[in-house]
Amino acid sequence: MKKNLMEILACPVCKGELELKVEAEDGDEIITGSLFCAECDETYPIDDAIPNLLPPQMRT
Repeated sequence: MKKNLMEILACPVCKGELELKVEAEDGDEIITGSLFCAECDETYPIDDAIPNLLPPQMRT
């Protein structure tokens, strides 16, 4: 996921602002990490540079 995507991403559940937590990156590409929404207390994983923004009940 490119860092500049943070400008347009929002929580899919409540449309709140997402906070980026980086575990591994390569330049401006986030390889692993997570996106956290403080408004609804939900975390969305980033694996292999792909953010999983499915609502919690749809991730299984």
